[in-house]
Amino acid sequence: MPVTSVIIVLADSGPLTRECVEHALASDVPVNVVVVDNGSTDGIPESLDRAYADDDRVRIVYNRANLGFGPAVNRGVAQSRGARILVLNPDCLVQPDTIRRMAAHMDVHTGIVGAVVCDAEGQPDPASRRRDPLLRRALATKLGRGGDAGIDIDGPIPGGAEEVEIVSGAIILMSRSVFERLRGFDETFFLHCEDMDLCRRARDAGYKVLLAGDVRVLHGKGGSSRHRPVFVSRHKHRSMYLWFRRHDPAARNVFVRMLVWLGIWSHFLLKIPGQLLRKRR
Repeated sequence: MPVTSVIIVLADSGPLTRECVEHALASDVPVNVVVVDNGSTDGIPESLDRAYADDDRVRIVYNRANLGFGPAVNRGVAQSRGARILVLNPDCLVQPDTIRRMAAHMDVHTGIVGAVVCDAEGQPDPASRRRDPLLRRALATKLGRGGDAGIDIDGPIPGGAEEVEIVSGAIILMSRSVFERLRGFDETFFLHCEDMDLCRRARDAGYKVLLAGDVRVLHGKGGSSRHRPVFVSRHKHRSMYLWFRRHDPAARNVFVRMLVWLGIWSHFLLKIPGQLLRKRR
């Protein structure tokens, strides 16, 4: 098996990061792990640096500032050497055979392979497979008229590969050649929606996006969102509007574009009090 470079981006992501790195290094295929730190202050990157000082499979890259998720991944890939790239959230724990089983679904026509991310109770996250969040689909979902018209894909997850529009950015596997052809993540997206943009651009380039329905990964709760809920929410809403402007045909209508902008930022403002209250608790 070729070497797979595992790229993990940190931003005060919490102690689960150590387990994430340990699990990645226990893979039954050759790996090297590049941890990219976006200005964390929790000491985790430095502790990893000390723990793996003598392991040439691990490299810690310090950005000294929060550059955003996509830019950090791009810098991590530039510092890696693997023929395959696994982008992995620091709150995801892979099993020894995860990478091998995901790679089994790759071929020359496949751009991205995702896995089924699950919570501690083993329940799959709907974000593991979704449709493009076009305005008409988002409205159908909000109004409770999902199904084939909504963003989420209903029904059981198949036991093999399923071609979908979007997989979760918590864990995605790509060949280095595809990653480089797509020029990596679009760095205009600071946080959130960069995975949806990458999946869309891969499909536009003629590649398939696959969900490995037979691969399940535990997705824990990292610390970044809890520590800075308003900061994260602001960038999430900004990215939602950016994705709409880039990829939704409805954005060609100026009036619709203005309404969507107003709706997104009104939603952001309404969420702030609850986020601050939960942070205090």
